[in-house]
Amino acid sequence: MKISLNWLRDYVRFDAPVDEICRAITFLGFEVENVISTGAPALPSVVVGEILSRAKHPNADKLSVCTVDVGPAGGVKTIVCGAPNCDVGHRVPVALPGAVLPGNFVIKQSKIRGQASEGMMCATDELGLGGEHAGLLVLAGAPALGTPINDVLPAGDTVFDIEITPNRPDCLSHLGIARELAAWFETTLLYPQEKFRGAMLEGVPERKDLLASVRVEAPEDCPLYTAHIMTGIKVGPSPAWMQERLKAVGLRPINNVVDVGNYVMLETGQPLHAFDAKKLSGREIIVRRATDGEKIVTLDGKERILTSRMLVIADAEKPVVIAGIMGGQDSGVSDDTTDLVIECAVFNRQSVRQTSRRLGLSSDSAYRYERGVDPHSALEAAWRAVDLLIETAGGAAVGPVYRVGSDVPWEREIVVTHDYITEKLGFDIPAAEMRASLESLELVVTREEPTEHRGPAWTLSIPSWRDDLDRPIDLVEEVLRLHGTEKIPPAVVSAPGLVGDDDPVVLFNRRVTDYLVGHDFHECVNYTLRPAAELATWVSQTAAAELALANPFVEDQSHLRPTLIMGLLESLKLNQSRGVAVSRLCETGRVFMEHNGQNFECAAVGFIIAEDAERRWTQREAADFYTTKHHVAALAAAAGVDFARQPLAPINGAFCGWQEGHCASAGELSAGWTARLGLLNLAMVRGLGIEGKVYAGIFAILPERIAANAGRRRFADFSLFPPAVRDLALVVDQATPAAEAQKTLVKAARAAVGNAFVVERVQVFDVYEGKGLPEGKKSLAFNLVFRSAERTLTDDEVSGAFQKLQDDVVATTGWQVRK
Repeated sequence: MKISLNWLRDYVRFDAPVDEICRAITFLGFEVENVISTGAPALPSVVVGEILSRAKHPNADKLSVCTVDVGPAGGVKTIVCGAPNCDVGHRVPVALPGAVLPGNFVIKQSKIRGQASEGMMCATDELGLGGEHAGLLVLAGAPALGTPINDVLPAGDTVFDIEITPNRPDCLSHLGIARELAAWFETTLLYPQEKFRGAMLEGVPERKDLLASVRVEAPEDCPLYTAHIMTGIKVGPSPAWMQERLKAVGLRPINNVVDVGNYVMLETGQPLHAFDAKKLSGREIIVRRATDGEKIVTLDGKERILTSRMLVIADAEKPVVIAGIMGGQDSGVSDDTTDLVIECAVFNRQSVRQTSRRLGLSSDSAYRYERGVDPHSALEAAWRAVDLLIETAGGAAVGPVYRVGSDVPWEREIVVTHDYITEKLGFDIPAAEMRASLESLELVVTREEPTEHRGPAWTLSIPSWRDDLDRPIDLVEEVLRLHGTEKIPPAVVSAPGLVGDDDPVVLFNRRVTDYLVGHDFHECVNYTLRPAAELATWVSQTAAAELALANPFVEDQSHLRPTLIMGLLESLKLNQSRGVAVSRLCETGRVFMEHNGQNFECAAVGFIIAEDAERRWTQREAADFYTTKHHVAALAAAAGVDFARQPLAPINGAFCGWQEGHCASAGELSAGWTARLGLLNLAMVRGLGIEGKVYAGIFAILPERIAANAGRRRFADFSLFPPAVRDLALVVDQATPAAEAQKTLVKAARAAVGNAFVVERVQVFDVYEGKGLPEGKKSLAFNLVFRSAERTLTDDEVSGAFQKLQDDVVATTGWQVRK
């Protein structure tokens, strides 16, 4: 937001230097990004001169030899000039020998192509005024010859480029900043003098032949719409003072009608729009939603295709304005316009924001509507525009005044006490100073009452433009802003420590990250939002619909992620494309899973292991399915889940992203957790442009199911006595998973030994299929370890338990012991 100091001084009387104003704006809570000085710099020895004669240079086709009268400053000078407009009679700036122009360019008496030149006639850019080097600056008004050019050129201005925070749309105007500075410098805010009011139109003839009706068909998007009619307008250039102010803040003057609309917007923060009344078909205005495919050519000359979610201002035939954003060419003001309709409305900020982003169309008015304009100041802004139009374009306001809808009655009061503010600040400010600070911001104290403590309680009426103030704590900030944060006294900082453990999710993330980083994984952080096309690989269409955002900011961040694997693959691809030999990546974060039509937010940890492309003198052992199973088991243990006791099921079907036959899942979300692991789909990985195979694993759990004491290891005594080891081979069906046979064997072994000693381990070490076995069978060989913590086991008792174990397994399962 660019703010002109000359313009500000219409509303605040102060003579503070620029540095102090910048400091005030900063301490008020805004950032001054840049300070721009306009106008000409000091230019001694540059005076007004008049061209008396012009002749062609004898030695150059594009140069002229001119005689120039500079009056008392030096009489008549001969000057060689290359400008095309060095015509006789023009009064122009003349830099005399010895003058120093911007850029440290020193003017000297010299010869140009053999012709003496006693100075230089100047263009605007040569005087440091910007603009193009198209010709000499021709001075209007016939200033006296020899007058110093600084006395002729308009006075310069200082422009502050201020970053306004999103919660302060009231400061997107000169009046808003002036209000803040008036409070800071303890001076009075001067509002523009109001001449025209709507009540002045009572008894004035109605011109319904210009505008017969105004209808709002989408009141939820346009709660208030006003229209004033003006006749007898003469379109032309706006006054010099208005043009200078608009140019100072970066706007190009167009004509008096357009310039008044921009001026009022920059003064009050309320956007307006002016229609040529005779171009409104049917003499009516309709505020409605566009129809899908409807088109409008906006003032920037581009055709826009609209949708039914966009609000437009239309006449009886077509849309003429994209509401709150930009007008159309067909309704614009031209040099022949004599009758105007002045629109001043309030639009829903979400509607304007969505339309602006969908069309890729931004404007100063959209910027303000998106952040919120004061709905209770719209009429005053319209009256201000009528005032300025009468002053700059003539004409008169006529009836009727159309007002459709209404602003919601504004009543907001906040009660705050002196002691509350003191407590929150941590130091005391006198009650009188607190009250004066609040009132200087036009927060009206409607009631002051004593309290049981030292200071009073104030009831403050909050003005409608300060919608950001709705709690007592907000008033604490207002008091501190005006008191000055630099005045906060030094004090001892009290920082009490937190008692107890961190949140279980934090502890879980910390534990699994430590584990994975310790196993040579690199930690990643990816966005929680993913594109819709990506989800089709991992979840069903129904689940993807449940995870879709209602109003995504960008197309490739439209859905909540159901897995961490997508982001990790993206990171892997980026590293491979940059030649970074990173093969192990991990991430912790939130994932969102659909179950029975309901979304669940889970704490998750995921990892991927790619083929190691780094050249080494010894190669690392390649990862496989069991590598992922081992890591997932460790991650599950960090949440208090005994993964070894959970059955694994193969992952089949679509929407999985996994390679069928080389992957498995465990757990269900209904049970509070789920895990998937194994080889990722080869075609999918290749389609992403990733080289080689990629193994992955992910464990997700509902936060409330994370065990509070998970990951805490307790010391268990180890036995000082030797183990007894036995091997057992079982002939089972080919379809029987080794994990199922292992669990059956563990159960039978524990029953066989009873309480006499323990079964320390049951581990598969061989799988055999082929010659010597019946068709459809396979052999699973297990290593069993028995031990006692109190004595050395005898061979007889171990053999007895081992035999009972075999008999029980054969009797209950039908499996055979392979001899």
